[in-house]
Amino acid sequence: MRIRNILLVALFTAGSVGLALFYAPVVRVGAAATSEDELARGVHSMAEAFALVEKNFADPVSSERAIYEGAIPGMLQTLDPHSNFLDPTEFRDMQRRQRAQYFGVGMEIAVDEGKVVVHQPFPGSPAWNAGLRRGDVVAAVDGHDTKGMDTADVANLLRGPRGTPVSVTLQRQGGSELQTIQVIRGEIQTSVVDAFWLKPGIAYLGITTFEAENVSQDLEAALKALGEQSVQGLVLDLRGNPGGLLNEAVAVAGRYLRNGQTVVSHRGRAEEEQIFRAKAQTYGQGYPIVVMVDRRSASASEIVSGALQDHDRAWVIGETTFGKGLVQGQFPLSEGAALLLTIAHYYTPSGRLIQRDYQHRSFFDYYYAGRNDGVNLQDVKATDSGRKVYGGGGIIPDEKYDPPKGNAFERRMVVSNGFFHFGSVYFSGRSPVLPQGWMPDAEILQRFRSFLDEQRIPYTDEEFTGNRQWTLDQLRWEMYSRALGKKMADRAAMQSDPEVNYAIQSLPKAQALYQEAQRVLAQRRPR
Repeated sequence: MRIRNILLVALFTAGSVGLALFYAPVVRVGAAATSEDELARGVHSMAEAFALVEKNFADPVSSERAIYEGAIPGMLQTLDPHSNFLDPTEFRDMQRRQRAQYFGVGMEIAVDEGKVVVHQPFPGSPAWNAGLRRGDVVAAVDGHDTKGMDTADVANLLRGPRGTPVSVTLQRQGGSELQTIQVIRGEIQTSVVDAFWLKPGIAYLGITTFEAENVSQDLEAALKALGEQSVQGLVLDLRGNPGGLLNEAVAVAGRYLRNGQTVVSHRGRAEEEQIFRAKAQTYGQGYPIVVMVDRRSASASEIVSGALQDHDRAWVIGETTFGKGLVQGQFPLSEGAALLLTIAHYYTPSGRLIQRDYQHRSFFDYYYAGRNDGVNLQDVKATDSGRKVYGGGGIIPDEKYDPPKGNAFERRMVVSNGFFHFGSVYFSGRSPVLPQGWMPDAEILQRFRSFLDEQRIPYTDEEFTGNRQWTLDQLRWEMYSRALGKKMADRAAMQSDPEVNYAIQSLPKAQALYQEAQRVLAQRRPR
């Protein structure tokens, strides 16, 4: 009966409900018109089919599995690729990620060769301060052997009330004995924003996701600490950013626009059009901006790049973005589950619909197959200065930049986890420490090559020589991650990233574009 009630709630979700902050701010959504007789017939047929399955299937039937993994997801998959069902555990995890705050030890864990290992401890967290580092094997938590456990179960053991102790038994590569470290759980606040100087006057701003509620707040804090008044040019990195909360995207894009300018709008069958407008920030108005995007940039990151492009506020470089222009609302269900249901389409300031076609291909092809959508000539709009822009297939950059494609050697190193394992061997049982200014040299390159030979990871002399610089970059990132933390490792990587350097060279184009847009808008103002 409990499971049947969940199914009925999912099927009858219709009246006014609070729309949670997933891709839109909290609003009230009314029910779309539906034939009551048609709905009643459908629910009756569904209940009848489920009763027959329960009574006659050859093996015992798990009601929860039939509904959670079958009926509700199956219903949603007939709609679009992004409507989804979250069971109670998944919904709680999503809410925790959105809050970007929890109580625990502050580290990411992973499974490597059947062992639970520390993937990244957050610098300054209880785990970091207690001495846990990337590559440490987590053998037990509070005496519970982690062998055979998945990361979610181990993470649950590590989380707990603030101020409570948790014992972590670990082993380091090269160390013969297990050691147990007591960590006092604390409040963990994660940030997905980083800002630093690439060179004097040129700042880097990276945002890895918009899923957390503190993105815009952390952005303001990062730029204040950097000294935004000294910024003469900005590289905004949205590569790989899958999106998240729409109000965070509006706040980020809006700070660089003029007060009142449209950032994005959305509308749907059961929802009136909503327009989200900019709230400018003083220091964000004058300097040129280059935005970097790629094929994995989606949703909220497309809202930011699309708004800045439509208003000629930034020069966009990279690959055409993913093309997700659907707004999901969170509809809580009984038992702590939730529907993420598409309730609207969003449009950039010029009126472009960014969503790619999904009705004439399988969902697998939509997500993973090569894209050949091309430019939709039926959806052509204009930026503030009159430049043509196209909808229906993601954000098309102002200038294409093709990132280097990984070769066979690189793929082999990644699949084998060679750099990760070498890092553990390199520090061999000791806490990872690097001298200031450390850089990998010919000696460490030779040690890595010997390690590959010992592990029988195949390569040729030509491959190793041809990929020398890439290998040095990966070694630096691995060692920095262990000794200094992921943020410092990422910063060092950005300094030598060829696309970042190209973005710096493109700042004059962004400046010229912005000035032209200001000139055109000034001419249009009534005199």
